[in-house]
Amino acid sequence: MNNLIVVGIAEMQVAESPTCFVTYALGSCVGICLYDPVRKVGGLGHILLPNYPHEHPNEKLHRYADTCIPEMVKEMEKMGCVRSRITAKIAGGAKMFNIASDSAFGNIGARNVDAVKTTLQNLQVRIVAQDTGLNYGRTVFFYTEDGTMVVKSCTMGSKTF
Repeated sequence: MNNLIVVGIAEMQVAESPTCFVTYALGSCVGICLYDPVRKVGGLGHILLPNYPHEHPNEKLHRYADTCIPEMVKEMEKMGCVRSRITAKIAGGAKMFNIASDSAFGNIGARNVDAVKTTLQNLQVRIVAQDTGLNYGRTVFFYTEDGTMVVKSCTMGSKTF
């Protein structure tokens, strides 16, 4: 039986198997699932924006791709995970608003996905699956028993990665 952990917007959780993480309402936000298959430890982060605003040092670390993901990796390593074994699956980063100009607000989903990919590359964590972009919302379920990510959408059905 899995423990169910709900990960809210701008939150991150790490746990051992058997755990099922879920995060709802991924629009332009990105859900990042990290997994060590040997330790059967996983983590799920729900980032809202790409980069931590260092001019505002009291901001929540888990809100931003470039600070949430390193914190998740650090927590997993404290639990005995080895960085070279950790893999990532990501979902979200949609363009939820149809804005005529190519503004930064309209492209926040793409910017979030780019920041997630850059941060994972800098940490040398390999992306093994992704369901990103387009224009629909997603809910992500992530299972630490085997690293399965299930992405559900009202309009696109269910996909298993």
